[in-house]
Amino acid sequence: MLLSTFKPQVLKLIELLQRHPRLIALYGFCSGMASFFLVDRGARVAKVIAILLLVSWLWLMLENLFRRSVERLFGIELPPPLMRFLTQLIHQESLFFVLPFFAITTSWNSGQALFTGLLGVAALCSITDPIYNRHLAPRRWLFLAYHTLTLFAVLLAALPLILQQTTAQSYRWALGTAVALSFVSLLGVFRGQRWWRVLGLAVLILALGGLGWVTRVWVPPATLWLTEVAVTPDLDNHQRTPGDGVEEVRAAELRSKGLYAYTSINAPRGLNERIYHVWRFNGREVDRIALDIHGGREAGYRAWTHKQNFPGNPVGRWQVQVLTEAGQMIGTLRFKVTPSELPPKPH
Repeated sequence: MLLSTFKPQVLKLIELLQRHPRLIALYGFCSGMASFFLVDRGARVAKVIAILLLVSWLWLMLENLFRRSVERLFGIELPPPLMRFLTQLIHQESLFFVLPFFAITTSWNSGQALFTGLLGVAALCSITDPIYNRHLAPRRWLFLAYHTLTLFAVLLAALPLILQQTTAQSYRWALGTAVALSFVSLLGVFRGQRWWRVLGLAVLILALGGLGWVTRVWVPPATLWLTEVAVTPDLDNHQRTPGDGVEEVRAAELRSKGLYAYTSINAPRGLNERIYHVWRFNGREVDRIALDIHGGREAGYRAWTHKQNFPGNPVGRWQVQVLTEAGQMIGTLRFKVTPSELPPKPH
């Protein structure tokens, strides 16, 4: 009796979604932006949104069971085009949920721009029906790759919010889950094939997983971003504020006072994370200093390193890369060391 009461509402909702599919993309984008700003302010509502989003992915793995359950409970036979539309809806929701996180955390002058750009292209494909329905969905292997990329991005953004996992832990779990599910999905495609093809598929999936781990520096840490940075010779320890930032410093001043690399990092409430300040001289690593940060401060967690031990000739280009424990780059500080005395001008 209760199910028959809700049947007209379910039918109306399905009809509305079919009539106005663009509203789903707009809703996905707005909910993603709202989630980002809620996380930025430390609100718990973002966790609820992330949990609901992950729960919605269960239907993608249990599609046939879901269709049979709806038919048994509501007496509604869901046609294949509608099932594809619901899958497209989840892809839209997922991609527009994670895009604001990756957009703000991406170091755009690095390889991370490729990953975030790929997510942007995937999001555009999800709201462009001719591309999604005619070119993406019919090609099973391409569709599964698209699905795996989306799931990987969702897990990277959601796991630190839900479980307070560090970015290193969430990256391992997200990559392992995406690799495992892609293997199970592709195994269904290769069912009935010779054993050596299935073995080759397993080797290929493992190789892709290894590639995902090696190229993790190209994947932005979705829930960590820099709110304030400075390279400065002075720092107020009491107020925990840096002095004036510099882009160039003389070698003599560097040897006498050293240099501070100051970073303020925004992280979700409850997250305890180890990061590294990696000092590089002309592209070569010369020092790696560990720092422990704690999430929840609206202005970001303030941390710094003070380097006083420099090479005999420090003149050149320097970088301080801010990395997670897994090697993902949060950001980069740059400065240049000039000679103590400028060479005389030629007459």
